[in-house]
Amino acid sequence: MTQSDKTPIPAAAVRTSVRVPLRFGDGYSVDAELVTFHGLVDGAEHLAVRLGDPDQAETPLVRLHSECLTADVFGSARCDCGPQLREAVERIAERGGYLLYLRQEGRGIGLYNKLDAYALQDQGLDTYAANAALGLPEDGRDYTAAAQMLAALGVTRLDLLSNNPDKAAQLRELGVPIRDRVPTGVHATAHNLRYLRAKVEHTQHTIALAELAS
Repeated sequence: MTQSDKTPIPAAAVRTSVRVPLRFGDGYSVDAELVTFHGLVDGAEHLAVRLGDPDQAETPLVRLHSECLTADVFGSARCDCGPQLREAVERIAERGGYLLYLRQEGRGIGLYNKLDAYALQDQGLDTYAANAALGLPEDGRDYTAAAQMLAALGVTRLDLLSNNPDKAAQLRELGVPIRDRVPTGVHATAHNLRYLRAKVEHTQHTIALAELAS
């Protein structure tokens, strides 16, 4: 079934756009435009961060970044989300594009469930097995709202900054034209190496394992 055969995705609209200076702990700073929306299908308060000049980019660079309070705010080293967020902001600002900050904590299971899964990981389960042991999906994310946001922003073609093939597959299924999928850097620590290996081996993330020497 092609996208044209499916029920059309309802349109969303830009609600508010405001300039915000971003400042990171390592000294990097950039001015961004934060965009909110009306009409997102899941009702969540997802946010688009406009960086650089997407209108002047041959193909804008876009990252779908799922909220990770533990890493994005508190600097947890159990995953690579915080460093990926920092890297994405700079790379997108240099080229022009958008970071979609999606309220999908714990790959869609929520903050409390994610911390429950952490407790199981401390007993030896990997990140996917821990979710399953809780009776939750390994990855419960749906990117329909992201497709709505991109359409509302006027993005008709993009390069996707992601190691996750499922993000590209879902967006293409939703009719979003992706020219290329661009991997992020490798952000390995002693604390997240098992987590990164699970992403590579279980869901085929494009992370260079050769760089992850233990």
